[in-house]
Amino acid sequence: MLIILAFIILFHLAAAILLFVATIHNAWWVVSPPGRDAIYADLWYSCNATCYPVENSHSVEAAYLQAVQATIILATILCCVSFFVFMLQLFSIKQGERFIFAAIIQLLASLCVMISVSIYTAKNKNFHVLSLRQGSYGSSYIVAWVSFPMTLISGLMYLVLRKRK
Repeated sequence: MLIILAFIILFHLAAAILLFVATIHNAWWVVSPPGRDAIYADLWYSCNATCYPVENSHSVEAAYLQAVQATIILATILCCVSFFVFMLQLFSIKQGERFIFAAIIQLLASLCVMISVSIYTAKNKNFHVLSLRQGSYGSSYIVAWVSFPMTLISGLMYLVLRKRK
C-alpha cells in the first residue's frame, strides 16, 4: 500500500511540475526566421536576445490570450491545492472513505488545462503580431498538453482510491 501511495504522490507532483514548467517557460510559440536567432513567445513575453511584452495583450483582441493566461495559472494553483487537500485528507478521513474533495479539485485543474491549451490552439494567431505568425508550437505548449492527461488521471485515481491502514 505504501508503494501505491508513493506512486500517487509522485505522479501528482510530476503533473504539478509540468504545469509550472508550462506556465513559466517561454516556449509556447517558436519562430525561426532565416538568418536570425529564434524568437520564443510565451503567454506574457516574446524573447530572442531581449524580452518584450506581448503586444496588445490588454486589448479586446487579446481576450483569448488573457483567458489562456488565467486558466493555466488557475490550473497550476488548483493542482497545488489538490495536493495539499489530498495530504490533509490522508490524515483526517476515516478508513474506507474516498478522496472525493481532492479528486474534484484535481479534475477542475485538468479541465482548466484543457480549456487553456484548447483556446491557445484555436486562437493563437489572433494575439501574435504579423512577424510571429509563421511559427510553430514550442516545448511549453507540448508540456501543457502532456500535463492535461496527467492531471486527469491523477484526479481519477483520487476518485477510485480508498483510505486503508
